[in-house]
Amino acid sequence: MSRDPVPIGRRVAYLRVRRRLSQQSFADRLGKSKSWVDKVERGVRSLERLSTIREIAAVLRVDTAALLGRDVEPAGVAERRAGVARIRAALSAYPMAFGRQTDRDVMSHEGLAREVRHAWMTYQHARYPRLVELLPTVVAEVHRAHALDPEVGRAAVVEAYRVTAALLVKLGEGSLAWLAADRAMSAAGNDRVLLGCAAVQLGQVLRASARARPVMLAAASRIVSGTPQELSLRGSLLVQAALIAARAGDDRSVGELLDEAAKLGVQVGDGNDHHRTAFGPTAVELAQVAAAVELGDGSQAVARHEEAIGRDGWRWLPVEHRAAHLIDAARAYLQTDDPANAARVLLRAERIAPAEIHHRPAVRDVVAQVARDPDAPATITQLAFNLGVL
Repeated sequence: MSRDPVPIGRRVAYLRVRRRLSQQSFADRLGKSKSWVDKVERGVRSLERLSTIREIAAVLRVDTAALLGRDVEPAGVAERRAGVARIRAALSAYPMAFGRQTDRDVMSHEGLAREVRHAWMTYQHARYPRLVELLPTVVAEVHRAHALDPEVGRAAVVEAYRVTAALLVKLGEGSLAWLAADRAMSAAGNDRVLLGCAAVQLGQVLRASARARPVMLAAASRIVSGTPQELSLRGSLLVQAALIAARAGDDRSVGELLDEAAKLGVQVGDGNDHHRTAFGPTAVELAQVAAAVELGDGSQAVARHEEAIGRDGWRWLPVEHRAAHLIDAARAYLQTDDPANAARVLLRAERIAPAEIHHRPAVRDVVAQVARDPDAPATITQLAFNLGVL
């Protein structure tokens, strides 16, 4: 597995400490001087001879490949890949086209809605491995129900595809996430609320595509009532449009869109989760942080982050939302050359939502970047090692 690893000297130092060896005792076992070990660990002296690397690996009781940063896949990767394959198979199955609709009874509307609610709760608690197990069955039931009667349980169908798209984005499966989001858009039909719900996930999936912004704005324009539920949906669509604009470097549009979203957030208030958006003033503030990071304004992102997590609304957000924000905060601290605080928020994210760190490929890159910094605290080293990026 190829990657840009942490310097081998830092890896040696971490493994030596983990084995509870002093530099002197480690040097004695290698037949080297303490000064030699110190220079290796600080990167002053390079390790070029494979025979020496093998000797070090033997003393540290690790494989040579692991010492070089080319170890086997981290725990959980193979299981996650297999789970995604099952979700792909479920999304690709069209049982009704093969005349199998009478194999067994279709799940009731109430039962399907209950399963979808459970899937969303699992997602919002950042229990991604469990959700990977649940979704193939949920998607299969959605297919059957929708094929037999597209009108009955339409909302459950849209929500099932939404949560599937949301999870697949987390797992770095962009193309498959797009398929799920597209299914949600199609299932929504002309229902403006369901279409808006589906569009929120489409915006998340197509964050890097400027062409997705008009879709967000068009969907938002159809949400016209002043109920908290619809205001939340409209605000969430504006947030997605703003984050797409930020990815494109359009800071003016970002400001306008998030200002409008902030006004809606005040009307909705914190502590709600209408249409699975968790929209409110605090959610908009977190979006401000994410947008500032995308625009490269780390100082503003850090300031907004430190203000946002002091809000009462911060505690009311879903675990997934808070943990994902802390990843954005880590990127902001890196932009301000503050690896210590970047490490702190990453470790905090792992405490509240371990899967957000261990099952998101994009997060592995952030952890590796923090761990490579010469001023990074030792506390991040073990996390990087566990993730297989050290």
